Formats: sequence, structure tokens, C-alpha cells
Amino acid sequence: MILYLAAFASLVLTALSLGPSFAHVLEAPPRLSVWSPELWREATVFNGQFALFAKVGAPLDVGSILMASVLAYLVANERPAFWFALAGAGLLTAGLAAWFTIVAPANAIVATWKPEFIPPDFDAVRLRWEIGHMVVAAAKLTAFAFLCASALAPRLPAGIS
Repeated sequence: MILYLAAFASLVLTALSLGPSFAHVLEAPPRLSVWSPELWREATVFNGQFALFAKVGAPLDVGSILMASVLAYLVANERPAFWFALAGAGLLTAGLAAWFTIVAPANAIVATWKPEFIPPDFDAVRLRWEIGHMVVAAAKLTAFAFLCASALAPRLPAGIS
């Protein structure tokens, strides 16, 4: 029962973490090719569009990593489930690391922007922000697939891998 609950919690938390990241991917094409710089800046920086993404998303990201790690621990003697769960936990961690190394620096820059003008580095910062979210979403989607594989993997007897 504990294994079932851990797999279920891992999948649910990862799906909830993936949701906002995938939403960023779906929003990216018009935000990059259609929206004016003024619209992008107003929607992204000044009007709280993504406030809940941080408040809700950050705990979900950490929770999904923790539960995937717990799942890997619980299936440590079950191959191939262990390798799938371990890969899922690693990819979730990589997604969070990508957020900190790609998106967070862009967030720090946009936090300095003023409403009156478009900064000269606008295009580069916007592209970094949007692509960063795409990288994070790709890591989370791949992690979700691995965690599904772990939950669905046949359980081989101990000692066989």
C-alpha cells in the first residue's frame, strides 16, 4: 500500500508541477512572435500574471522531487522500476536546476524594469525567459514519462536485473 501511495503521490505532484510549465510552452509562440514588447512586459512583469506560478509551483517542484526520490528508494530492489524512478527524480531535479540557471537570472533582470520604457536587452531577456521555461517543461515531461514507466514496470524478482 505504501508503494502504491508513493507512486500515486509522485505522479500527481509531478503532473501538477508539469502543468504550469507546459502552459508556458503553449503560451510561448504568440508571446515570442505576435505580442508587442509592451504587451509582453505588461503581462509578464507588471500585472502579477505569474504570481501563483511561484507560490504554488515552487512547493510542487520540491514535492515532486522528494516523492520521486521516495519512490526510487521504495523500489530500489525492483528492476527496471528503480531505474525509471531514479531517472524521473533526476530529471525533475534537472528541471529545477534549469529554472535556477536559465529563468531565475532573467527574472532578476525583469524585476529591475520600469514601466516607462522597453530596455535595450528586451529581446534577449524575453528569449531567455521563454526558452528557459521550455527547457524546464521538457525535463518535467520526460520525468513524468519515466515515473509512469516506473509505476507500470513489471517487478522482477530480487537479484535479477
